[in-house]
Amino acid sequence: MTGSPTTRFSDRVDDYVRYRPGYPPQVVELLRAECGLQPERIIADIASGTGAFTRLLLENGNRVFAVEPNREMREAGIRLLKSHAGLTSIDGTAEETTLPSASVDFVTAAQAAHWFDRSRARAEFVRILKPGGWCVLIWNERRTGTTPFLRDYEQLLLSYGTDYKEVRHERTTAVIQEFFAPAPYQERVFELRQHFDYEGAAGRLLSSSYAPLDDHPSHEPMMRELQRIVRAHSQDGVVTFEYNTRVYFGKLDLQLGIGNL
Repeated sequence: MTGSPTTRFSDRVDDYVRYRPGYPPQVVELLRAECGLQPERIIADIASGTGAFTRLLLENGNRVFAVEPNREMREAGIRLLKSHAGLTSIDGTAEETTLPSASVDFVTAAQAAHWFDRSRARAEFVRILKPGGWCVLIWNERRTGTTPFLRDYEQLLLSYGTDYKEVRHERTTAVIQEFFAPAPYQERVFELRQHFDYEGAAGRLLSSSYAPLDDHPSHEPMMRELQRIVRAHSQDGVVTFEYNTRVYFGKLDLQLGIGNL
């Protein structure tokens, strides 16, 4: 599947909710320790999707503007997070959030910034952040070669993914410095794992925008290959997906200088 970033997940929201990894609690602990993330801080969570990272921020006691352009993803987030009083759902984009200027203490984007128009999104983040506010970009980066299963899974994506080579996150992390420049930033990395039987592994695969769905000629051979590699590498019917959760954080306000990061 190809298509605009705004619509390409519309037909796989259920799998996204059920099978995508969340985020380690250490991310919020890091932001508390390094960025002063207290419950009174106001956050814009950009391209919030179904709310996996938004949930952690709400559970920290923060007021969160969840900005999401995809209607299906946004509605799922509202449904899943409706018990949290601090949630405000916004139909907006990274480039046009609709939020007032200097209105938030943090801008966060989890598993999303590779879809942004970087220069326009950066300008928008600077606009909506209060002076001294923080920008936080997060990715769960799947490890591709640490186990025989992950090596075979990577080859499956290279063979059957519709535009996998173009959207792999490795190309994103290489331009983090460009996004923050000339402001400095820091990086932290945490470990994350998911354990799945075949059904779960299939759901995880089909939650990805580049995995062909059942109306595509590559779908059936892809699923047969997934069955093969799960059988080959599972222990007690279970395979493990491993991730590096990469967190990049800094201040975009040029007047602050390096010494204030």
